This record gives sequence, structure tokens and C-alpha cells, in this order.
Amino acid sequence: MDAETMKAVMPGLTILLGGAMPAFAIGWMGSHAMDAIGRNPEAAGKLQTVLILVVAFAEAIAIYSLVIALILKFV
Repeated sequence: MDAETMKAVMPGLTILLGGAMPAFAIGWMGSHAMDAIGRNPEAAGKLQTVLILVVAFAEAIAIYSLVIALILKFV
């Protein structure tokens, strides 16, 4: 592949992996949090707080990949 093709393909691959992996991680964390709440309903408040924080960090990774993809596209 030449440089122009790589410049066109790499931002798409960056968004693909940078969006898919955090989405998978958020789904996995949500599933396990619901399992934990199902086993121990009294801990729902603590689990919800931690889950919101972890989801925010996972979404930050997706935003970082968007920034990297934009840099690859326009620089």
C-alpha cells in the first residue's frame, strides 16, 4: 500500500478499534454489574457509583481514539 491509501484507511481502523473495544468493555462491565446487583441488591448504590466512573473512563478511551483518528486524517 502506498502512503495515500494508508492515510485514507488508518483513521477508519483507528475509529473501528477505538470505538469497538470500549463498547465491548462497557457491555461486559454492565453485564457483570447487573449480575452482582442480582446477587446482592443492597450493594446497588455502591456498584452504580463505581460503574458510572468506570464507564466514563472507558468512554474517554473512545474519545482519545477519535482525536487520534482526526490527527491522522488531517495532519
